[in-house]
Amino acid sequence: MQIHAKNKIFERRKMHIRNRISGTPERPRLTVCKTGKHIYAQIVDDKAGKTLAFATTNTKANKETAKSFANIKNAEAIGIAIAAAGKKAGVSKVVFDRAGRTYHGVIKALAEAARKGGLEF
Repeated sequence: MQIHAKNKIFERRKMHIRNRISGTPERPRLTVCKTGKHIYAQIVDDKAGKTLAFATTNTKANKETAKSFANIKNAEAIGIAIAAAGKKAGVSKVVFDRAGRTYHGVIKALAEAARKGGLEF
């Protein structure tokens, strides 16, 4: 299978999920993006088109400590951080958007840590 075909399949799966999930002011969308090196999480109100809170491993302080931060340990830290940022923004209930990724490993660790941090989904 060619690389562009894999990307098309991934994008199709991602859009299939996004067509069913939408963030509202009462229940914004918690979306996760995982690259080869970093993990990003943000809470988005799709009706207003605004990001309410975000957390990432891609910070200046982290850049000198390791090569890759896309692991379970850092995913748990980002889950706790996004839960704290969400609470600070007044968000307690969210809709989880795994963005086409399989719910295991890093994505699962981030989701469970966010639940432990106080977010409901």
